[in-house]
Amino acid sequence: MSPVDDIADGAQLQQSRQDRILNAALRVFAQRGTSDATLQMVADTAGVSVGLVQHHFGTKDGLIKAVDDVAMNLISSTMFAALKSPGPDSVEAIGRAVHCLLTDHLVVMDYLGRAVASETPSGVALFDAMARSGIERWERMVESGDAVDGLDAVWAGLNPLVLTLGSIILRRHLDRHLPASFTSDAELTRWEDSVNELIHHGQLRT
Repeated sequence: MSPVDDIADGAQLQQSRQDRILNAALRVFAQRGTSDATLQMVADTAGVSVGLVQHHFGTKDGLIKAVDDVAMNLISSTMFAALKSPGPDSVEAIGRAVHCLLTDHLVVMDYLGRAVASETPSGVALFDAMARSGIERWERMVESGDAVDGLDAVWAGLNPLVLTLGSIILRRHLDRHLPASFTSDAELTRWEDSVNELIHHGQLRT
């Protein structure tokens, strides 16, 4: 079982204590932010002692780094294949990857959304890495002629990032304007289709 899988009551005993602590930390950090969270909160959520948290991760900073590593590895492994898709095909591939992350790993996405909004070191690093990747991808599409004439490659790369991270950060506000939760499969599909349409008609050569 992956450290980022949701913990069900029956499955919790099957996890190592270290994975339980990582999952608990993800939940607590996503809800409270790393600055307001305490090791005691994480220990209580994981059902272990603070001493055991310290045994595995040392300090709070050590636990934050471990959570960052898990989250970054998940994002990288999920998005890698999508980013490798050729030219215009990458638009749909990235949309499917984000849909998958929001469906299967929502707590990680909430954690990263809070990290970006709070400008934590990991949030800044994540945003900058995704921004560079997106801008470089659109620069290649401008050079290959797949993008519309005169496209601003910088904003072409930043706009999908704003749409994605903005939706994660604001998802509870979005829920008030949708017939179902933003993270339901039906609404995620609507969101994915809408973003793809914006990119295809605004940035890609038809």
